[in-house]
Amino acid sequence: MINYWPLIGITLVVIGFALKFNPMLVVTVSAIVTGLIAGMDRHEVISTFGKAFNDNRIIAIVWIVLPVIGLLERFGLQQRAMTLIRGFKNAKVGRLLVLYLIYRQVSSAVGLKDTGGHAQTVRPLVAPMALAAAEKLHGELTKDEVEQVKAYSAATENVGVFFGEDIFVAIGSIVLIQQILAGYGYNLAPLELALWAIPSAMCAFVIHSTRLLLFDRKLGRRGQ
Repeated sequence: MINYWPLIGITLVVIGFALKFNPMLVVTVSAIVTGLIAGMDRHEVISTFGKAFNDNRIIAIVWIVLPVIGLLERFGLQQRAMTLIRGFKNAKVGRLLVLYLIYRQVSSAVGLKDTGGHAQTVRPLVAPMALAAAEKLHGELTKDEVEQVKAYSAATENVGVFFGEDIFVAIGSIVLIQQILAGYGYNLAPLELALWAIPSAMCAFVIHSTRLLLFDRKLGRRGQ
């Protein structure tokens, strides 16, 4: 008989995210609970964590990158980025983010998706530049407007990478899709799947660019 009790871990993840607890803490606790309910002892759970970390140790590189980003911010990276944008006469937040969207989709499509990211570029560079562009044209922003600019900056990163990376044939998602389809009798080459990702990427670009330009217009109407 199948034991469904270990699925409680999924419920814990959903509840933890819904209550906005720390994501890392939620996932870790859920994994531990799942292991214990499945019959693993605490030593086996810990060893499983260690094996997973060792198998994916390249992820630890982020701990080298983050201190560098922190030091750059400490010595004025965001301020420099904002000063640069204020020097452009016609800089607008929507146009700036559309250009970043183009860059992220193109770079991801050729396998360079790690040249950007929320920690590496959005927080220290893109979001401050977008805020500077908005404040230059529209004056001081309200707290909600500031958060909206940040949200659109982060969303642009997500849309660009998510819909751009599948155009690159040597990516894990393409292999996953290929294997799933093969299981159902559809044998497709990675190149065929990548080509079919292009229309989706184009639609995502048009839709998100429209949202960004409409946000520009919304900011332009403030105070009227």
